[in-house]
Amino acid sequence: MPTNIKEWNPEDAAFWETTGRKIAYRNLWISVPALLCGFAVWLMWGIITVQMSNLGFPFSQDELFTLTAISGLAGATMRIPSSFFIRLAGGRNVIFLTTSMLLAPAIGTGIVLQHPEWPLWTFQLMALWSGVGGGNFASSMSNISTFFPKRLQGTALGINAGLGNFGVTTMQILIPLVMTVSVFGALGGEPMTLVKDSGWIFGKILAGTPTYIQNAGLTWVLSLVPLGIIAWFGMNNLLPVSPDAGNAVSAFFKVTWLYTLVFVPAIGGLYLYLPTPTGLGMLNMWVAMPLIIVVTLVILKLAAFGPMKENIAKQFAIFNNKHTWSMTALYLVTFGSFIGFSMALPLSIAVIFGNSHVLDAATGVWTHVKNPHAPSALQYAWIGPFVGALIRPVGGWIADKVGGSIVTQIISAVMVVASVYAGWVLMQAYQSATPEVYFTQFLVVFVVLFAATGMGNGSTFRTVGVIFDRVQAGPVLGWTSAVAAYGSFIAPEVIKNQIKAGTPQNAMYGFAIFYAVCLVLNWWFYLRKGSEIRNP
Repeated sequence: MPTNIKEWNPEDAAFWETTGRKIAYRNLWISVPALLCGFAVWLMWGIITVQMSNLGFPFSQDELFTLTAISGLAGATMRIPSSFFIRLAGGRNVIFLTTSMLLAPAIGTGIVLQHPEWPLWTFQLMALWSGVGGGNFASSMSNISTFFPKRLQGTALGINAGLGNFGVTTMQILIPLVMTVSVFGALGGEPMTLVKDSGWIFGKILAGTPTYIQNAGLTWVLSLVPLGIIAWFGMNNLLPVSPDAGNAVSAFFKVTWLYTLVFVPAIGGLYLYLPTPTGLGMLNMWVAMPLIIVVTLVILKLAAFGPMKENIAKQFAIFNNKHTWSMTALYLVTFGSFIGFSMALPLSIAVIFGNSHVLDAATGVWTHVKNPHAPSALQYAWIGPFVGALIRPVGGWIADKVGGSIVTQIISAVMVVASVYAGWVLMQAYQSATPEVYFTQFLVVFVVLFAATGMGNGSTFRTVGVIFDRVQAGPVLGWTSAVAAYGSFIAPEVIKNQIKAGTPQNAMYGFAIFYAVCLVLNWWFYLRKGSEIRNP
């Protein structure tokens, strides 16, 4: 089978059965592990920051939260150009290059973690660079959507995204494990010693244990190198979808050029938003984030040249369709919540349940001291993302059978109720000298939230496949996933700020209000009698 496929018509039943199915599924099964590693490298800072605290790195809780926020925002911003990559450069070219690009932040993170005395900005730079992994989702989903007929879109995209989302769980289970052993021998550097108890899937790891935190980054090299090779020799470019991809060198240049440009607004926005000494602290997050998105789009439009300019202009046509914006909001409910909670929960567990909270009746001031009975964040943080990723293909399959919007409506209602209850649990825990007694309720309600987001991830992508034609569906999938990925920035920052204010419950109440608004939005556009597009 040639690398570049000249004819592609998966809606033709005969073509699909004789030719298309085999090619489509081969590309899908290569795409899945590549996307999994992208998620893992992007989101690894959620676990790394917990272990940095356990190892006594000289950074405050606020400073550690900035690392998860930076990687989250960078990954979301990188998705914006990624949504255009497949048409510009071809699926095989893009997946190979973006998977190989992950080697740089993986190795770089492994290096800086061996130097706790280095300044904060060196860690923030690696967190920023890890954002490349976040960008991969948009191009991966856009690519897979072009291989399958509409009737299988929900299932195929659910498999790609759902199993790709397992990168979160894989990372949360694997990183605590590999930090306990010398994977690379003398080449991997010396261990550090835990100053606080840590943990992994099977229990606590006691203070005083040697820990190879650098393995959190270095280990991914073992999978990224073979995956890059497999993508290069096993995947295809669809010329009807990517007519101007050009040769591999030209394709690599276009991807690298656009990615490099997008780092500029991401760095500029973070500098204006983050507090001193990292930044200026001038902008509210709700101003900084839209500003970064708008500037990124403007840069992409102005800096493109040659065939790139025309292709990007064509794909910008999605912004004239109101359904692009409604689906963006709905995907922020589902994927935005999944990725945001995945990023925020490990450190939130460590802060809220890792301390006993005592109110001084005389002064009205809360004091927070180490809780000897605290649950280990690294032991439990993986469970929610695991459930959410596991159920995502199921959500796509059910949506294929009954309609995407009805599934989205049901899970949105569940998320409203679960978020309110989660807020109540957080309030009780943060006002208790024994917060661990509320941990089981906390864990259960967040598992429910993750399950709902997983179902909704599949159903919303199914709805996109129904609403938009094949030309626009890919860019819309990429765009909605890009905006939703800002959940990885929003959730850590909102939860951090509310914890700092002593009102963590307000973060969850705010999310519940947003979910309720989107529930009405979904009903208005896709479920009410007389709606322009009923689905079902």
